[in-house]
Parts: sequence; C-alpha cells; structure tokens
Amino acid sequence: MAYLNPVRHITFDARDPYALARFWSRLTGYPMEEDADPDADHALLSPGQPGVPGLLFLRVPDAKTVKNRVHLDIQPPAGTRDTEVERLTGLGATVVDDRRTEDGLGWVVMADIEGNEFCVERGAVERGPVPA
Repeated sequence: MAYLNPVRHITFDARDPYALARFWSRLTGYPMEEDADPDADHALLSPGQPGVPGLLFLRVPDAKTVKNRVHLDIQPPAGTRDTEVERLTGLGATVVDDRRTEDGLGWVVMADIEGNEFCVERGAVERGPVPA
C-alpha cells in the first residue's frame, strides 16, 4: 500500500509573508508562486512533488515573541553542514545556538529573517551512504 502524506502545507506566521517566503525559497530551492504579490497576505512555496508539503506564509500583525514549538531540521542534500550555515547566514539567517561537537557531529540552531528557529544538520555527504 502506498503511503500518502496528509500534510499539505507547513505554515509560518509572518509580518512580511513575501520576504519570508523569498528567504525560505532560497533556503529550500522551492519556487515562489508565479503571481506572488509582495503586498498579499500570504505567499506559497510549492515543491512541485506529490506528497511533499509546501511552505505557506500568512500575514499576522504581531512579531514572534517566544521559541518555536515546532521547527524544521535542514539536511543539506549536497555539501556540508558548515557550508550550509555560511550560505544561510549570507541570506540573512542568524546562529542562535551552536551544537556542533569536536567529533564532527551535532547541529546548528539558526533563525530566519523573522526569528523562526530551524536546525541545520550534517549534510547527506557527511552522513555517508544509507545502509541497504
């Protein structure tokens, strides 16, 4: 029996949905809607793959004030965790907590341009081949 993922979107509250969607588009590679309007109350990123949830950004009047109760873990599909942290810092993300260990394991807690936390784990290359 084929598994159907019931999650349609992962939704972020945002002060500026367009800017936040643009940040996450650069992070994930998911394209923004072709008719995305910078003044709209929402913005959507669709991965273009069945069963993979999109990222939806909805305008809210208040700023983020406390730690996320849910967050995304990012595993770079190519390259290393450290290279990805540098790339995301260049996009405007900030390091919140560095949990890297001397043996090369661990992760980095980062925040996007509106303060939403996410973690950057070791990349697929660093993890090695998946056992059969």
